Amino acid sequence: MIDTIVAAVNNVLWGEGLAVNADLPVLGPVDIATGPLLIYMLVFCGIWFTVKLGGVQFKHFFYMFSVMKGSTRSTKEGISSFQALCTSLSARVGTGNLAGVAVAISLGGAGAIFWMWMIALIGMATGFAESVLGQLYKVRDDNGEFRGGPAYYIKQGLGKTWLAVAFSLCLFLGYGFVFSAVQANTITDALENAYAIPTLYSGVAIIGLAALIVVGGLRGIARFAELAVPFMGVGYILVALVVTAINITEVPAMLGHIISAAFGLEEAGAGVLGAAIKNGIQRGLYSNEAGSGSVPHAAAGAAPNPNHPVSQGYVQMLGVFFDTIILCTCTAFIILLAGSENAAEGMGGIGLTQDALRIHIGASGTDFISAAICLFAFTSVVANYAYGESNLHMFRLDNKVGRLAYTAGYLGMILWGSMAALPTVWAMADMALGLMSVINIIAIIWMTPTIVSISKDYFAKRQRGERPEYKQGDCAIQGSTEDDIW
Repeated sequence: MIDTIVAAVNNVLWGEGLAVNADLPVLGPVDIATGPLLIYMLVFCGIWFTVKLGGVQFKHFFYMFSVMKGSTRSTKEGISSFQALCTSLSARVGTGNLAGVAVAISLGGAGAIFWMWMIALIGMATGFAESVLGQLYKVRDDNGEFRGGPAYYIKQGLGKTWLAVAFSLCLFLGYGFVFSAVQANTITDALENAYAIPTLYSGVAIIGLAALIVVGGLRGIARFAELAVPFMGVGYILVALVVTAINITEVPAMLGHIISAAFGLEEAGAGVLGAAIKNGIQRGLYSNEAGSGSVPHAAAGAAPNPNHPVSQGYVQMLGVFFDTIILCTCTAFIILLAGSENAAEGMGGIGLTQDALRIHIGASGTDFISAAICLFAFTSVVANYAYGESNLHMFRLDNKVGRLAYTAGYLGMILWGSMAALPTVWAMADMALGLMSVINIIAIIWMTPTIVSISKDYFAKRQRGERPEYKQGDCAIQGSTEDDIW
């Protein structure tokens, strides 16, 4: 009965036959006739905020990078902007960047990459909007540190406590517990298949490492993220650059192939066009998480520089760009330059990526991808804890007992997930993610007046040559912020 209900909800939200977690491979095609509602909502949301904010991701593209200057400054209340970016990327960047792109190519051809780029560009506006709200409506926990996220701006901005609680419960189920179990399962499976390491041993090792990091709370996770994310991101980009350099003469033809396939200009183009658009959009949305409501938790924990909510909008907008435009493109180039597109059909996502890199650099390519899977998935395991912990304050559980209970449940799920078969759990996690995304999209569109108002405040101050600092009352907002935050 439960399985039937979960499957029906997922079919409406995500479409038929789709594993949707951003860090899980897609299992099959989507039947547009039976959905997916959430895809339409996410695309509409991206276009909506692109228009409402005057194309902020295009007009302020280079400024977005300049905001990172001085971004390493933290305070006793909040982590630094750079740490907030790395924390959000820890959760965003996962095996979906390796396997998901391969699946998009296998189902939609090279043209899917172009549409993945397009949806990332409009998704940057969504990421900007939700992160501004996360920062504006942040609160202090019992340690005096900043916390926040959709539940907080729904409660304070819209006055809908019941909706805030519903979002938090979905987030606890998804990010707090199940997603970490799934990521642990990904790691243990990879290690068992590649090196015959028993899942129990690797599961215990994951718990030990995760416990050492999460015991430090958001700050401990942020410190880990600012070391791990640049290391794994730069490492993967360097490998992709080496592959591109080796095959530099083939790059113009590959780019031409991507563009022509994206618009159905090649043979059998009409049938391929729909698949390219559909799969490119899906993978872009699932990879960067813009609109799901996860990233505002990282944004809210920061002490922004300059001290204005819009600063975090720019920072997290950069996260969408880096995740999809940079890292997913690296995977696409590795696959397409290997000539693996035609071999994609019938091959699993991560297998296609491994095979492509093996063609480029030999057997070590398989080992490199196995190591990347483990590191990408582990950073997601750790960052997921932070998102769940941020919502403890909503239930007045941000104390020693509440954190201990949450941490025990989180670590227990990792151990269980490392050894379990998870199809049903994946489906429940996908439902939780889908429902929280629906709630978040409705909330941020509802709060468009606040997003536009506070963004214009920042734009105007910057245009006048002032340092854009925000003080409570500077512009009209919906609801109210917590006392003494601004």
